[in-house]
Amino acid sequence: MLAKNLKKLKSELNKIKKTGIKNIINGKEIGATSRKTFENHSPVDGMKIADVASGDARDIDKAAKAAAEAFKTWKNVSHQERKRILHAIADNIEKYAHEIAVCESYDTGQPIRFTKKAAIRGAANFRYFADKVIDAPNGLSTPDTHHVNFTMKQPIGPVGIITPWNAPFMLSTWKIAPALASGCTVVHKPAEFSPLSANILAKAAHEAGLPKGVWNVVHGMGETAGKALTEHDDIKAISFVGETTTGSHIMRQGAPTLKRVHFELGGKNPVFVFDDADMERALDAVVFMKYSLNGERCTSSSRLLLHSKVYKKFVDKLQKRVANIKVGNPLDPATEVGPLIHPSHQEKVLGYAKLAAEEGAKVLVGGNKPKGLDEGCYVNPTLIEGVKTNMRVANEEVFGPFLSVIKIKDEEDAIKIANSVRYGLTAYIWTKDIERAHRIARDVDAGMVWINSQNVRHLPTPFGGVKYSGIGRDGGEYSFEFYMETKNISVAYGTHAIPKLGELK
Repeated sequence: MLAKNLKKLKSELNKIKKTGIKNIINGKEIGATSRKTFENHSPVDGMKIADVASGDARDIDKAAKAAAEAFKTWKNVSHQERKRILHAIADNIEKYAHEIAVCESYDTGQPIRFTKKAAIRGAANFRYFADKVIDAPNGLSTPDTHHVNFTMKQPIGPVGIITPWNAPFMLSTWKIAPALASGCTVVHKPAEFSPLSANILAKAAHEAGLPKGVWNVVHGMGETAGKALTEHDDIKAISFVGETTTGSHIMRQGAPTLKRVHFELGGKNPVFVFDDADMERALDAVVFMKYSLNGERCTSSSRLLLHSKVYKKFVDKLQKRVANIKVGNPLDPATEVGPLIHPSHQEKVLGYAKLAAEEGAKVLVGGNKPKGLDEGCYVNPTLIEGVKTNMRVANEEVFGPFLSVIKIKDEEDAIKIANSVRYGLTAYIWTKDIERAHRIARDVDAGMVWINSQNVRHLPTPFGGVKYSGIGRDGGEYSFEFYMETKNISVAYGTHAIPKLGELK
């Protein structure tokens, strides 16, 4: 299977290198107006993948104007036709699933065991929202004595979507599918560290019959292309997934044009394991939710809040499991953790292991580079204990295969520790005490809580966080709330009194 994946990757890279990665504006692939490019390198081996168009404010302006023009017709496309196109996009995603998986794996370092699933999940996102198209404009009926009132939802207009580098393909579909289903047009600015799959996705959409200008892609740096997108007057809303500080910058930049914003930001998520939990299932979930996707996921359970009665036994098992995680080439189906996205991020994660030791915590596993994997951005899965709430490693998002273990005495202690950080995205609770589970779910600062489960997404449910973890919710009707405006229409029965002013006597 590795040989097959490498062969497919070589074929795709040969095609990409000939043309480079360009912007897609009004249905056409074009270079940046400045003719500038930047190099994209793989975290797997440091090799150059391609030259990427380095868009700036001029390219964003072209894309935004194309989206604004296309919005005039796309917003009025029948729900039957919009549904057909979105299903056709899903068909093409499935058609190109292997291409998407190998390119995404080489571009991001994510193991192909996950990027394969992400490609199929991307198709599922489009199918789900394709089937929701007919419901998108639905509102409420609120009759009064003399009037009938009803609401309808209408697309807000051209929107900017800025996606991160950790799971770029799946998260792009998650944002763009509901935007298109709503009747919005899109300018997509992918992360500069992982630009590869954005064009594959947009091309698949145009091949499916999406009208030109409805979906535009502009590559570039956040400080130039990203900033211009958040400031452009034609862009009515910004949906962003990424780091919390960047989110605050986007909110500031969009304020003069009163941009609506949706942010999915950082997390420092707790996983509670109490002494009455199913220990084997909890162990599986703890390992999976921290070390899958290289630990580069906002919903990862990065703080294990472990009850003192089961602490030693659980940590002993956990230590063995973490030490046994297979690190290697992400295109190898046997690999469980691949390289991190970029050398700078590799050094950041390694730096936290060093910091943990300096702060008085103990590194049980990892904290260093794997032997024999000198090329690429590899980091051994890391496990630390002896963590206190005042330590930086207990409060800052590491965003890598890095788990901190914190001993808890009881439920009250657990909640206090869990809520001591500025983030509030997810929480995971392992206990057989249903009353305790409900109390913690109520009291923990989190937008999403899973009880006796890892993160299992159900598309109709709301996805998002509180505090510094974000603003707004994705998923089902919640996505439409962001991409659409609600209009109230009031119709009189003709029976109500109208006050008279200036009446002639």
